[in-house]
Amino acid sequence: MQKKRVVVGLSGGVDSSVAAYVLKEQGYEVIGLFMKNWHDTTGVLKSDCPWLDDKFDAQAVAQKLNIPFHVVDLSDEYRKRVVDYMFSEYEKGRTPNPDVLCNREIKFDVFMDKALELGADYVATGHYCRKDTVIKDGNPVYRLLAGSDKNKDQSYFLCQLSQKQLEKALFPIGDIEKPQVRKVAGTLKLITAHKKDSQGICFVGKVDLPVFLQQQLEPKKGKVFLIPDDSSLFGRDWSKVRIENPSDEDLEELSKPYPFHPKYGKKIGEHNGAHFYTIGQRKGLNIGGFPEPLFVTGINVDFNQVYVGMGKKHRGLFRDVLFINKDEVHWIRKDLEMKEGESRRYQVRIRYRQPLQEATLHFRKKGMFIVFDEPQRGIASGQFAAWYEGDELVGSGVIS
Repeated sequence: MQKKRVVVGLSGGVDSSVAAYVLKEQGYEVIGLFMKNWHDTTGVLKSDCPWLDDKFDAQAVAQKLNIPFHVVDLSDEYRKRVVDYMFSEYEKGRTPNPDVLCNREIKFDVFMDKALELGADYVATGHYCRKDTVIKDGNPVYRLLAGSDKNKDQSYFLCQLSQKQLEKALFPIGDIEKPQVRKVAGTLKLITAHKKDSQGICFVGKVDLPVFLQQQLEPKKGKVFLIPDDSSLFGRDWSKVRIENPSDEDLEELSKPYPFHPKYGKKIGEHNGAHFYTIGQRKGLNIGGFPEPLFVTGINVDFNQVYVGMGKKHRGLFRDVLFINKDEVHWIRKDLEMKEGESRRYQVRIRYRQPLQEATLHFRKKGMFIVFDEPQRGIASGQFAAWYEGDELVGSGVIS
């Protein structure tokens, strides 16, 4: 019987290295494929040419495991589909998540196409998540599950995958914990065994964000305003959305960001561009002399203004309701899609590694309203909200 062929995205890190080993042990024909996605070092911290180092490490792993090794240059597609999207979102005053886009648009799209050209039956990555299959109406339905290692679960980054993408995807280390992955790599004497995990933007690395964004976004001097923690500014009646069937009007009103305005506060400093900041940000303001740290509570790119509050518990940092436009709501499983007017309980996270939060989802004509049981800190437009039922990631969407 002919072996199933799997192309592994060898990134030069320990996770994909061990993923390749596990697949080989499971009897697959394994091919390593390295993606060259970014080679501009503008704004990248502590790095001369990181992709070359990663390529060397990936190739060394392939040689050690005795598997074929190929390199594919996807930098044009990565710039168009991920980086240009980033610039566009920041320019609008939104906070994108490039890692989610990278998985949807690159690893499980363009890269997957390249893998299939190599005759792959499946494409594998080193993500800490799992997949299983259930049969519905005689057809297979693929479920995306959280990784067994709760400290490393990366299912959130895959929240935009489709059934078509999941069908061909394998996650060989999803049921292994990170220390065991390191141990396996060490036993095999892989060059990546003790390599630090990558940080920052997918395939770009850790960046000085304003410097990175200045490749396309111009710095613009503007004013920073301190907003007091005044209950009259944040006194919305949240009880309206606690009832079983809240009105569309109440949901719309309560999902809006706070209407910050200079008249509510006082000028305390200047910044170099409102589009360089995000809700909840602390670093980068460079304004001192206050009893508690300052956090960004709002930005206005039209008037180039940044609003801040003092202390991490400032009420301007918290919201109970968020909204996702109808055309931005994505269901991994079509058989679980909510119908207009339906409400359902799920657990939700709005950022990677955030503990799951209890919430009620209301699907209405304009889109999805998510009402949290507890106020959520730092809800930022452009980020992804993902909802789970137990270990299963069911759907996601871009926060408006």
